[in-house]
Amino acid sequence: MAKYTPPEQDKALQFVDVGFLILAIFGALWLPLQLGLAGAAKAIDKIENPTWELLGQNATMVSIWEKLGYTPATAHDIIQNRFHYNIDWLTLVLMAAVLIGYYVFLFWASDKEYREVIAEKFGDGK
Repeated sequence: MAKYTPPEQDKALQFVDVGFLILAIFGALWLPLQLGLAGAAKAIDKIENPTWELLGQNATMVSIWEKLGYTPATAHDIIQNRFHYNIDWLTLVLMAAVLIGYYVFLFWASDKEYREVIAEKFGDGK
């Protein structure tokens, strides 16, 4: 029986593959930011005339803030900058559908390729 030798990809096409992967990763990280889908729920909860007590800081926290040169007014935006977690159900369902579709395609393509390799190595079996 002949030893299986997988097909080889041209070196230039390997660079194309790497370039595509880099662009895909960059797009996956950058596009949600551009569309406002990442960090969109971040907001500052305003407090008029902030004090350390209103900001929820204890004596130890206040001493550290003051050592860093902050006052209640200057630390307000840092302390009150919070994420508000709201779930957009349509986007969640759409993302789940995309991921499930991707894995179905991945398993289908892998099964097809696996069957081709087995057929090449051992024959059709018919």
